[in-house]
Amino acid sequence: MRAVITVLGKDMVGILAKVTAICAENSVNVVEVTQSVLQDLFAMIMLVDISASKVPFSQLSDTFTALGEKEGLTIHVMHEDIFNSMHKI
Repeated sequence: MRAVITVLGKDMVGILAKVTAICAENSVNVVEVTQSVLQDLFAMIMLVDISASKVPFSQLSDTFTALGEKEGLTIHVMHEDIFNSMHKI
């Protein structure tokens, strides 16, 4: 199973490190990452494999939401099935 993680906010040192640390702590494998910095705006999309996650999806999502609130970022985690159903052609 996979999920899509999006991160948006003011650019600062350590965003990628903090997000990937949560992934590593919960056995979530980062499959692919794309990020951009537009002036002072940071934007990142990650595709992660949650098959071996140590915690339920809802708890993982809550952890990322809490990180976003703490750091002034918007972090959203969407299960691949939901993502795919929203973007069918």
